[in-house]
Amino acid sequence: MTERKTLHWEWIVLAAAGTLMVTMGSRQSLGLFIAPIDVSTGLGVAAISFSLAVSQFVWGAVQPIAGAAADRYGPGRVLCAGLLLLALGSALTPFASSAAGLTLALGVVAAAGSGAASFSVLMGAAGRLLPPDKRGFASGVIGAGGSFGQFVFAPVLQTLIVAYSWMTAMWFLAAVMIAALPLAAILRKPREVLTAAPQALAGEFGAGGLGMAVTTALKDPSYLLLHAGFFTCGFHIAFLVTHLPGEIALCGLSASVASWSLGIIGLANIFGSLAAGWGVSRFLCKHVLFAMYASRALMILAYLAAPKTAMTFYIFAAGLGATWLATVPPTATVVGKLFGQRYLSTLFGLTLLSHQIGGFFGAWLGGLAVTRFGTFDAMWYADAALAAAAALVNLPIREPRIAREAAA
Repeated sequence: MTERKTLHWEWIVLAAAGTLMVTMGSRQSLGLFIAPIDVSTGLGVAAISFSLAVSQFVWGAVQPIAGAAADRYGPGRVLCAGLLLLALGSALTPFASSAAGLTLALGVVAAAGSGAASFSVLMGAAGRLLPPDKRGFASGVIGAGGSFGQFVFAPVLQTLIVAYSWMTAMWFLAAVMIAALPLAAILRKPREVLTAAPQALAGEFGAGGLGMAVTTALKDPSYLLLHAGFFTCGFHIAFLVTHLPGEIALCGLSASVASWSLGIIGLANIFGSLAAGWGVSRFLCKHVLFAMYASRALMILAYLAAPKTAMTFYIFAAGLGATWLATVPPTATVVGKLFGQRYLSTLFGLTLLSHQIGGFFGAWLGGLAVTRFGTFDAMWYADAALAAAAALVNLPIREPRIAREAAA
């Protein structure tokens, strides 16, 4: 291994982290737009929540499709298309005057672009280009990039919304996506990797290729248990990122508390994702996932019992942030251990689809709950119960201790 090659890998990891920073930073801050869009358009919280719920599902549904395209053609073109779609959807959202228009622009176009430039493609690229001993740490760095984006974007977008308008903030997001396009060029797979990888890993699924890989994975109980845990993770995250600003408003606190709470979640998860990347190379990933999900259940129960002050929300945000996107490195690592790296983008993309089906229900049901009952209390208890269930379903997973390529 030459020094030049190592530097090339480092740039790939940093470019992947930078791409996730802009796509997840914008995505995880969308809850800040619910109130101003409602005031501006009069569409109602339930209708806007449904648009964001659709975006959760579309973001997940695109993941395996984008992953399969990246497995076949390399991630560069897929990432460019994703960033352009995200820019287009963000630019069109201010012109949406109906629930259907908002759902199309923000829930379909922008979400599809964000999904195509997100975890499945980026983690797959790192898995294919890095040696086994560096994949765990690299996945943590990439996840930390997404968290850093949330830390930066939430207060910046809130400032733009207050100082100018929510429409200006949306156009700002579109401009950022265009500016991020050069990162996709860095993540183009070298020709030798594209041609060598299928030959090197052909033995994993024989001549069946992608179809055999998906069929084999869907028959594996461990893979299905991983899906079940990730479904509840999606419910949890989508509910919080969509409705935490609304919960804070119901407690009589200012919008700045909401933006800083979202920012603190992102800041804490920078360290959480790096710690997860370190942990997956030293412990069984299913044990790491158990600890993360169990801690979420305990933190939610502690929040419900605490006085609803700004400091309570900041502490709650810091605790949640420690595991926010930190579940991604161990989940992706388990998929790689079970089935290898050849079709990691596709197979991990399917787990992200399960995650976002949960996300759809988390965002949508949160809007319905507050509309009907005037509080989010029922959602908080459901969230705690699902987090506890997610912790338990990870324990029976069969997890090889050494990835197949490392053994080879």
